[in-house]
Amino acid sequence: MNTKLKIQVKERPDVGVYIKDLSGYVVNNADDMDRIMTLGHKNRSVGATNMNEHSSRSHAIFTITIECSEKGVDGHQHVRMGKLHLVDLAGSERQGKTGATGQRLKEATKINLSLSTLGNVISALVDGKSTHVPYRNSKLTRLLQDSLGGNSKTMMCANIGPADYNYDETISTLRYANRAKNIKNKARINEDPKDALLRQFQKEIEELKKKLEEGLLFRM
Repeated sequence: MNTKLKIQVKERPDVGVYIKDLSGYVVNNADDMDRIMTLGHKNRSVGATNMNEHSSRSHAIFTITIECSEKGVDGHQHVRMGKLHLVDLAGSERQGKTGATGQRLKEATKINLSLSTLGNVISALVDGKSTHVPYRNSKLTRLLQDSLGGNSKTMMCANIGPADYNYDETISTLRYANRAKNIKNKARINEDPKDALLRQFQKEIEELKKKLEEGLLFRM
């Protein structure tokens, strides 16, 4: 994908939220996936600041769609699909420390704004009382809508530094991650209602068989 092109976020009933003209690849093993991830990483925008010579000037999302086929209780093959978003967030910046000016300062402003919006979305999800979750306030949160509050599980890894010089940033990052930790979603399998019913009946039959066997053993 050409990073100089403006990213257009679209939405379709059959695929959900997606980026227009984004490249997709079919892979069959971990090596292929690593190669594609490396290719995507080369398109990421980076630049030098006073704190980091190769500072990320953008967020990155690597989406993996996994499909598998397995035999169901009806004896037929059924395809199951899952989606995993690996997200590397650019860190928030303080102009006093980074010394960012011009284009770097504009980039930092956009990064901080999108992180602030993500924080607002997380707070709304954790609160449980909010009638509106501001997913559409940024492209980042709109793309991650299903991962944050949908039929999914969310995990955040915080990258912090032990230096006293970064104490304020460390505390802020830990508080941010702690809010994300409090998101409570109930993930469920996306499947045909008939398949779900068959699976439920099969589970009940197995439980009844187990109880029956336990009852017979007890009598003997």
